[in-house]
Amino acid sequence: MEGQVVEEQKKSTSSYRYWVRETTVEAAPLPVPRKLSAQDLATQPQSAPLGSLWNKAGTWEEKNLSAWASNRIKELLNCLDTQELEFASGNAKILEVSSCIGEASMVTVRNKKRIGYSYEISLRFQGKWLINEGMKEINGSLKIPEASFGDLEDMQLEVTLDDRIIPDSERSKIIKDLKSFLSPIQAKLLKFEEELKDR
Repeated sequence: MEGQVVEEQKKSTSSYRYWVRETTVEAAPLPVPRKLSAQDLATQPQSAPLGSLWNKAGTWEEKNLSAWASNRIKELLNCLDTQELEFASGNAKILEVSSCIGEASMVTVRNKKRIGYSYEISLRFQGKWLINEGMKEINGSLKIPEASFGDLEDMQLEVTLDDRIIPDSERSKIIKDLKSFLSPIQAKLLKFEEELKDR
């Protein structure tokens, strides 16, 4: 019996309490809701939503830009046909974009715009090289296995020569020269990324 009394006294003198509401201190009154008038609404600043009009909260919205992006990449890279690169033993220029396969999209999440794209691009080139003391016309293709948003610095360029008769020693020099097209292609794709951001 005495042990019970001591235990009850310990419980009553314990400083730990889960929740205590003080009745002596007056709490602030709860806010009273009121209906906003047309004038109140007109004076509040309105930020335009990034996405569609129906998505004023700026929640998830995805917009497919693949058709526009494919056409725009082709336009920008076809402009390289006027740019002829000169090398120590030859020259070359882009003839056309033979394929541009991939997708591009813009996603609006929490009223923030995010863009992305991933493309595989092939271009045809034509050039002339000094091979065995004579100028020889060379044709082939340049392939970008993956061009994607934010990774242009790591982009690779694969070169394929149509002519199989070129000696291996000359072939490696020509391929090395043709990889110089990587820089102007990156510049055009960087311009494409800027345009994609503004869509």
